[in-house]
Amino acid sequence: MANTYSKIYFHLVFAVRNRQSLLKDSFREKLFQYMSGVITNQKQKLLIVNGYVDHVHIFIGCKTSVRLDELVKEVKEHSTKYINCNRLIAGKFQWQEGYAAFSVSRWDHDKIFNYIRNQEEHHRKKTFREEYRNILKAHDVEFDERYIFHDPKEVE
Repeated sequence: MANTYSKIYFHLVFAVRNRQSLLKDSFREKLFQYMSGVITNQKQKLLIVNGYVDHVHIFIGCKTSVRLDELVKEVKEHSTKYINCNRLIAGKFQWQEGYAAFSVSRWDHDKIFNYIRNQEEHHRKKTFREEYRNILKAHDVEFDERYIFHDPKEVE
């Protein structure tokens, strides 16, 4: 549509099923490169993807037409196939259901970019559980502890 201008940025976070430490140093960088390709193929602008052994952070610029849930679904589905087809882990790999998404203002770009870039160093001091809770609280996201670290199907 003519005269439509936008800059929409998201910080996405999702985890390995059951928070298992399966994203090994030996293939993590190649996995992130693969995820980058998936995002680019979906016509979105990847700023950075990084994570640690049990989770991933993605910082992207999106078009107004993006369906964020569909984009995350594509990234998770394709990266799961990549890991399983290349037998990068013993057994079957799966991502945890769901994800977190936070809008990012232009003024916070450097802060978020550097935070994601330094994930390995960051997690020498703080667990993913602590990090995830802190991010949710910082964004005033209400959450039920029973569901945040477990599959909803497993919770009574």
